[in-house]
Amino acid sequence: MKTLLVGLLGVLISGGSLRGEDTFLSVEDAGPDYKVQGEYSGDVEVDGQKVRVGLQVIALGGGKFDAVAYPGGLPGDGWNGTDKIRARGATEGGVTKLTGDGEGSATIADGTVTAFNSSGVKYGTLTRVERKSPTLGAKPPAGAVVLFDGTSAAQFERGQLTMGDLLAADCETKEKFGSHRLHIEFRTPFKPAARGQERGNSGVYIQGRYECQVLDSFGLEGENNECGGIYSIARPRVNACFPPLTWQTYDMDYTAPVYEGDKKVRNARVTIRQNGILIHDNLELPRGTPGKNPEGPGPDVIYLQGHGNPVVYRNIWVERK
Repeated sequence: MKTLLVGLLGVLISGGSLRGEDTFLSVEDAGPDYKVQGEYSGDVEVDGQKVRVGLQVIALGGGKFDAVAYPGGLPGDGWNGTDKIRARGATEGGVTKLTGDGEGSATIADGTVTAFNSSGVKYGTLTRVERKSPTLGAKPPAGAVVLFDGTSAAQFERGQLTMGDLLAADCETKEKFGSHRLHIEFRTPFKPAARGQERGNSGVYIQGRYECQVLDSFGLEGENNECGGIYSIARPRVNACFPPLTWQTYDMDYTAPVYEGDKKVRNARVTIRQNGILIHDNLELPRGTPGKNPEGPGPDVIYLQGHGNPVVYRNIWVERK
């Protein structure tokens, strides 16, 4: 019994999941917690003035939730980039109640958030929103290399179709690329009981050398090991993640490093938009990231990291520069 308790405590401390088997691949099967999780937006009244507020509600499994409120609007859509109000809560009797850190409370029912101040007086409502990337479904321009259009995985080593017309993670392009522009769409699973790096982990490796993390980081801080981060190098300017099971986009403009022989004389650079939101602006990449190929002269592959999670990709194309 002591060994069992120690083991369970270790899982909880490490941020692991006791119910990691709860992995959902479709909205239809995701259950009631998924219907509460998501983004909300609306106006609240503060000191006689209306203030736009965005809210992200993150499912933790078992009817429990974390939430983050953003003055000004949702990340990438009005938020001021600094202020946050955190809350936590649970669902009982079909109503989810959130309690903030001394800033009042809110209830969620039927896609509507009703906000109350610290005195229990209603001061606003927020409605559920489902944002879509402006580049979702973007068509490849003339001359682009179409890597995946849902009909075949033949452009990838170890490429596997899954769910009929999607590309499973853990594959790399047969073709190698230098400087290029990449469009790619990805979807993470819904794993409410999982935590951290177990929550839908993959990554897009530019030239097999620089990982832009793929992960369900919805509502998190936006660190360099979370979605949109260049692993171990740079955090995104803003956490632009949509909820899991939502299709998201990366649009990357990459300039390869310059070598004189085997000596690097100029670092690589990349500009990345996630869901149309600028998350890295002409970022210098001083070194490669762990996990795949070392830096070097010449072109290299695009690698979609396999990490034991059912992350899927679609609509992948490249423009050479």
